[in-house]
Amino acid sequence: MTLSYQPFDLLLKHPFTISGHSRVSTPLMLVQLAHEGIIGYGEASMVPYLGESIQTATDFLSRIETEKLTIPFDLAAAHTYLDGIAPGNTAIKAALDIALHDLHGKLTNTPCWQFLQSKPTLMPPTSFTIGIDTPEAMRQKAIEAKNFNVIKVKLGSDDDKLRIAAIRSVSDVPLYVDVNQGWTDRNLALEMIWWLFEQGVVLLEQPMPKHDVEGNAWVTSQSPMPIIGDESVQRLADVEKAVDVYHGINVKLMKSGGMFEAKQMIDKARQCGLKVLIGCMSESSCATLAAAALAPQCDWADIDGPFLTTNNPFAMPGFGEGKYLLSNDSGLGLKFK
Repeated sequence: MTLSYQPFDLLLKHPFTISGHSRVSTPLMLVQLAHEGIIGYGEASMVPYLGESIQTATDFLSRIETEKLTIPFDLAAAHTYLDGIAPGNTAIKAALDIALHDLHGKLTNTPCWQFLQSKPTLMPPTSFTIGIDTPEAMRQKAIEAKNFNVIKVKLGSDDDKLRIAAIRSVSDVPLYVDVNQGWTDRNLALEMIWWLFEQGVVLLEQPMPKHDVEGNAWVTSQSPMPIIGDESVQRLADVEKAVDVYHGINVKLMKSGGMFEAKQMIDKARQCGLKVLIGCMSESSCATLAAAALAPQCDWADIDGPFLTTNNPFAMPGFGEGKYLLSNDSGLGLKFK
């Protein structure tokens, strides 16, 4: 088996602003694993808060011994091997994990969603994310989301109500809200949550700082809508910690180290009585198709990465009526332009 990789700068359609940060592009590392002429594709998205970069990804990839990724694949053993190379580095681990799943699917002539035991008929609608911006700009972005049945709104500023009102002036679809730890006063947070509930918001992510476990639990216990842990739930070991703190968790492949652990997190969440939102970072079709293979096992989806970019290096994924359309092609079903 041979490993190759290349950096890629993913450009965003609009500056993407969340509570505490803004960016116009995201560095990716595109990975290929080849065996006897068959190629598996993977992708790492190095968003700022993960602490990874093209350099850290390159350093990690230089340590891969491909002979330890045996054919036929033992995906559990591969996951253990990758995790043992170095702590952290979850995005580049995800890229390798995704490429392994894609290659495994192609070698066995099986779609990833099938060997992960997903049911395409249970695919939830995915939301279209609108970052923090002026009310007028957010109103215009809501108009651009006409092919989506759900809109996700980033909040965490003094003008949050004006921004929601701007979106509501042009759209009546259900809303998801992500505060990205932007609220610090639990009483004001709860007051805002009730107001958002009256505006048709159906779930809210990470209201308080992730280290304020008591504050998040207090808000969750009194919220009229599901409260989802995101920054506070990174990997499998964090799932049980979310019980009695949140109603559910946000699973992202770039946090979990790939599809293998994401599946474990979904299963563990179900055992713990937690709801599941599957999300994404700024990603191309590659990583979002990997998440889409698991999306039917989740309650909600926010895997809109390709729709927020201008230079997706792959063909756009199948999409209709606000949902991803899983193909019967082997592996991820990734296609090229």
